[in-house]
Amino acid sequence: MKPWPDTAHRLIATAMGREKADMVIRGGRWVNVHSGEIIPATGIAIAAGRFAYVGPDASHCIGKDTQVIEAEGRYLVPGLCDAHMHVESGMVTVTEFCRAVIPHGTTSMFIDPHEIANVLGLPGVRLMHDEAMAMPVNVFVQMPSCVPSAPGLENPGATLGPDEVREAMGWPNIIGLGEMMNFPGVIAGDGKMLAEIAATQRAGKVVGGHYASPDLGLPFHAYAAGGPADDHEGTRAEDAIARVRQGMRAMLRLGSAWYDVAAQVKAVTEHGLDPRNFILCTDDSHSGTLVNEGHMNRVVRHAIAQGLKPVAAIQMATLNTAQHFGLERELGSIAPGRRADLILTSDIASLPIELVIARGRVLAEDGKLTADIPAYAYPEDARRTMHMKRALTAKDFDIAAPAGRNQVDVRVIGVIENQAPTRALQKTLKVQSGLVEMDRANDVAQIALVERHKATGKVVNAFVSGFGYSRDCALASTVAHDSHHMIVVGTNKQDMAQAANILKDIGGGLALVSEGKELARVEMPIAGLMSDERAEIVAEKAGKLVAAMKACGCNLNNANMQHSLLALVVIPELRISDEGLIDVTSFRKVDLFV
Repeated sequence: MKPWPDTAHRLIATAMGREKADMVIRGGRWVNVHSGEIIPATGIAIAAGRFAYVGPDASHCIGKDTQVIEAEGRYLVPGLCDAHMHVESGMVTVTEFCRAVIPHGTTSMFIDPHEIANVLGLPGVRLMHDEAMAMPVNVFVQMPSCVPSAPGLENPGATLGPDEVREAMGWPNIIGLGEMMNFPGVIAGDGKMLAEIAATQRAGKVVGGHYASPDLGLPFHAYAAGGPADDHEGTRAEDAIARVRQGMRAMLRLGSAWYDVAAQVKAVTEHGLDPRNFILCTDDSHSGTLVNEGHMNRVVRHAIAQGLKPVAAIQMATLNTAQHFGLERELGSIAPGRRADLILTSDIASLPIELVIARGRVLAEDGKLTADIPAYAYPEDARRTMHMKRALTAKDFDIAAPAGRNQVDVRVIGVIENQAPTRALQKTLKVQSGLVEMDRANDVAQIALVERHKATGKVVNAFVSGFGYSRDCALASTVAHDSHHMIVVGTNKQDMAQAANILKDIGGGLALVSEGKELARVEMPIAGLMSDERAEIVAEKAGKLVAAMKACGCNLNNANMQHSLLALVVIPELRISDEGLIDVTSFRKVDLFV
């Protein structure tokens, strides 16, 4: 759409009534996020995709060709913004993600294509950047900062550095640097990390943060001094308080599996901090959540349910986000000159999304997309990313015990429901015929990371607890943050091999096998991360997968998303990578045996 200066002459003429508006909305209650008021009996005039007039009566802007919408006392709310998210977590393309979330009132997204960057490098980022620019809503891109996220501890399919960051800062739709996950590198003054931050700051753009540590002492202060302007990794009220006090924006996330709003919003509701420095986001939402529960409307409703005033919650999902990224004069509010992004809702607390307008065009009504958004074609080289040396067998998952032992003490990754961190557990396991056995009765399953980028044939084996599988089964996934090799979790080695080989053959995704039978799959042929099918189809397949996991005994909330984070070697405490078992409290490789 045209910039504000190029449309100012028409906006002025429309506001004065000399020219007629493209659209007028009459009789609404204006949620003014600048003043914190709700102003009744408001009319809005839209021209050239922007707000031209917002006031008590817009009848002077109506002409014979003006589309008139009767608000009938409903609330006029700015289009919602997701300040930090990964499209790939939705298992779909940017286009399909937009199709899924527009009916929920999301009109602006700030995406970090970190996942595809780990598989395809800078060309993958450019693919998503270009697709984002073709959308009828605002999809801004943050250049991934940490590929790999933990150098020396994992090996992704591609690497990025300061040169790539400097190049991307010149692209038209890059809004800043994606989450700086290598916080130990920043704290230690790592030259590569500081060069990426410097390139972003010199371009006048925002540096995203990711401080995944509970230590709010000197390391946190050093990280803040390094330049990250926000952080979404807090889980406690004190985390949010510390970030805001240091001049950062505290991003509170409610994703499919991350429930971090309730604890942190107490910084506002109980400690009285200024809500204008808090931002709501999702980080990771899978297709099932998007289709069945919502997106940013879900987050805003949840924040209100935790005691936040409705206007403050809406500010955290609109104006606060826009200001943070330097876009206050473009979006985030219903005010003259801004992009005409708004939603109509009859209830400001439960937030039913009854009409969605973006850039002055009706895109959705009563929860249904009404606009046509054409599919976006990905090239073949983005679909051929399963580079495995060979098919796997059950023997690839054998774990040999130290000689002469009939039982061993092992390190075990402990899953924490609804949170990204894990626990570093220790368990005693039996040894049979020289091999360490799983302990399904005590919820100790096997986990394997299968290398899939360089066809090395490497398989790293360890143990995990928390999934609760009660029968022979295995789930394989090529969504394996952050390097996105393949993770297989199972209670039967033959099932593990079969699930892995299914993904090898179909180009990636998720596959669940039990007792030799395939129970569910979600095909993700684009980089092994995204489907090219419609979001509702992917959501249906993902729903069948979750149901099949439950049938195998797993009752974790969004267990497939918890599964995808088991190789995330930048969030404590214990993870798996293609280098081995990683202690993320000390950022070093540790032995499986204690």
